[in-house]
This record gives sequence, structure tokens and C-alpha cells, in this order.
Amino acid sequence: MPEGDTIFRAARTLNRALAGHVVTRFESTFPALMRVADDEPIVGRTVDSVRSQGKHVLMTFTGGLMLRTHMRMNGSWHIYRPGEGWQRPAWDMRVLVGTTDYVAVGFNIPVAEFLSERDLARHRELGRMGPDLLDSAFDLDQARARLRARGDEAIGDALLNQRVMAGIGNVFKSEILFVAGIEPFRRVDALSDEEVTRTIGVARELLRANVLGPAQTLSTAIGRRTTRSLDPNEKLWVYGRGGRPCRRCGTLIEARKTGLDARLTYWCPQCQR
Repeated sequence: MPEGDTIFRAARTLNRALAGHVVTRFESTFPALMRVADDEPIVGRTVDSVRSQGKHVLMTFTGGLMLRTHMRMNGSWHIYRPGEGWQRPAWDMRVLVGTTDYVAVGFNIPVAEFLSERDLARHRELGRMGPDLLDSAFDLDQARARLRARGDEAIGDALLNQRVMAGIGNVFKSEILFVAGIEPFRRVDALSDEEVTRTIGVARELLRANVLGPAQTLSTAIGRRTTRSLDPNEKLWVYGRGGRPCRRCGTLIEARKTGLDARLTYWCPQCQR
């Protein structure tokens, strides 16, 4: 599943390509989107901006209309020049927004809807999201309070809850807890205040490190690093490394399926006691 850093980079790249330009082409396989486009044409509007909010991409058009998309497990946005061949088959297209210079294509996007300013203000899913870890106005106190409110949950499960903090997915969950030195199955209410603050700080640091620089990729994991190593074979500390030696202490990395979705959690039993 794309995580907060991937969605942030996607929105940033879309914004660079589309913002300030007039829409010359709009297509979608979602009947609800096409009904709106028929009643309130998208073609002729200008793209005001594209931004991320947690794992959502929010594309705003003039006239107070916004397109919200969520990638879930397999969705992605691609950018092409008009007439350029697509890297994915046409039948995977779900949403297309074109300008004179670029065509933005959303492939296999499972969630897409148009929102008015009024809809946005009362949107249930967006309104319940926790502080966005990549937001420059990130509220640390609110994040601590929301995390503490999940006291009876394992810290690994709590970090995946977008109502606690927005942007963490399964890869970063394991990596954050390794860097913070926290065992993934400890209950939140068993963590000290220092451990809670450290975990949040590491989460911000790792996500921000993966969106800095001029990278324009829209892919899900290209360039993602948590180790700071330039070796392409040493990008991550523990994720996907079950049964292999810890890069720090040599102990074998363990893995276990956890949570309602049975997602794999990776950890070092020595470094994360």
C-alpha cells in the first residue's frame, strides 16, 4: 500500500505539472464522477493545486470543486505528455485529467469523488484524520493525545490508525519502531512519555527524509530509505528481512502477522526489547 511519503511525492509532482493550467480533457470510469462532470464540466476549469492529506490526494479546481482520490493497495497516478504511450494498459485507467502540456492518469484507483467546499468541511473520513506527519503545521501535542487514547492497543497497530496520525503504512510502521527501539507489541499505555514522543519524532523524521529533494517519482517505493545507506541493497532496517541478521546487532529479524488485516510486522528482538 502506498504510504504517506509516496502520496506526498505524487501530489507534489501532480501539482508541478497541473497547477495553474486549464483542464482540456477529463475522463473517468466512475459513473458518479462523470455525472458531476456532465452537470458541472471539469473541462475549462483551472487546476488550482494538488496536495496530499495523509494518504489522500486532493486536486482542487476553480469554482470550488475538489477531486479526492485514495490509492488503497494498488492505485497510482502517472504523468505523461500528450500522445505519449502509457506504461499501464488503458483498461486500468480510472481517472484522467489532461491539460495542454500534461496528462495525469490515475490507474486502479478504487476511491474517487468530487467534493464541494461544503462537502469537504463535513467529510467524515478527512475530518477524523489525525495530524499529518508531513504537514509543516504538524501538531505534536494532538498526536501524543491521540496516541495515548489508544492505550489498550499494541503500538504497532496504533501507528497504522490514520485517526492517530496520518501517513504511516506497514513499511514505515516496522521501520519507525526499529529506529525508536520500541517492541511493536507493547501496549501504548505501557510506553513512557519519552518513548511516545520519541516514536512520533522518528516517524516525522523518516517520512520527511523520504520526500525531500527533487525526486519526481510517483511510484510506491522507489528511493524509500530509512537506513541512510547509499547501498541499494541496504535501504531498510527490518521490513521484509524476516530470518535475516539485523543490520545493527546480527540477531535474526523476526516477523509476525498482526492486526485485523494480518499485516506482517518485522522487528529485531535484541534492539527492540
